[in-house]
Amino acid sequence: MSEHWERVRAAIAGDTLDAPPVSLWRHFPEEDQRVDSLVAATLTWQQRFDFDFVKLMPPGDYPVIAWGGASEYRGSPSGTRTVTRYPVQDVQDWSRIRPLSAESGVLRMVVETARLVAEALGGTVPVLQTIFSPLTIAYKLSAGRVLRDLAETPALVEEALAAITGTMCQLVQASLAAGAHGIFFATQCATAELTDEETYTRWGRPWDLAVLEVAVGAPCVVLHLHGLQPHFDLLMDYPVQVLNWHDRRTSISLVEGERRSGRCVAGGLDETAIASMSPSEVAEQAREAVAQLGGRHLMVTPGCVIPIRTPEATIAAAVRAVRSGGAEHERG
Repeated sequence: MSEHWERVRAAIAGDTLDAPPVSLWRHFPEEDQRVDSLVAATLTWQQRFDFDFVKLMPPGDYPVIAWGGASEYRGSPSGTRTVTRYPVQDVQDWSRIRPLSAESGVLRMVVETARLVAEALGGTVPVLQTIFSPLTIAYKLSAGRVLRDLAETPALVEEALAAITGTMCQLVQASLAAGAHGIFFATQCATAELTDEETYTRWGRPWDLAVLEVAVGAPCVVLHLHGLQPHFDLLMDYPVQVLNWHDRRTSISLVEGERRSGRCVAGGLDETAIASMSPSEVAEQAREAVAQLGGRHLMVTPGCVIPIRTPEATIAAAVRAVRSGGAEHERG
């Protein structure tokens, strides 16, 4: 077993090794439109920093493209692409959201990227496929109108959510079969900024759980709660091993998240500030994150994607700080 796997498994189990796992991720907006260039960018990123797990970074709008939308990169600091055509522009458009095959279009590219990256790394590093929750995808497909349409025409949207869910189940299954070791499951709607708990319980949870069920048994499944007011406790029974959220930007610290969930937590690095922080500042933030939990039940990561212009020296400093002092701290 490689040291990367040892660290990831120890973190999930709550054991302590030489250091907790560390990984950072970014978009590759100029490379993520083709399999060959995205695979090359992913492997270069991993070889440069020797992360303990690889979060695959297909374009964040891949579901929009899969269902007939269009986008282009316009220089966003985060590396995200701007949607120029949404598949759902009118309430009746929900009826056009039908199940898709994971073997076609951009979904095939997502699966093939997982296969080629996993093959190149030879099983030495866990590889996680990025999967969005069904309600998040519906939000992306419709520029957010899904939340209004759920209140006004729920039957139409529910049929579309079922189609999206079936497609994502296929994508998870195909990614795992291709060599991915788990998934990074991102929900962007489980936050009070967009939904209340009753709405998410009705329209988010059931579809989330259907997709996550396909990944049960995978070595590493990470749940990412996107947003500044996450419905944290509502999702605590999800079948995942690791929780990731904006711990530096919300009121829920790593210590609090680990206490409330009893599970491994991933975070500690401020994804919004990291591009402007000095290497020494980022190193100190990484060491403080390790100290919060004494290096146990912890993966040191950003709370979300980091800006594409984050200096490499800054990223390297975070990795060095975790690796050099990860086991020196005890839980306070």
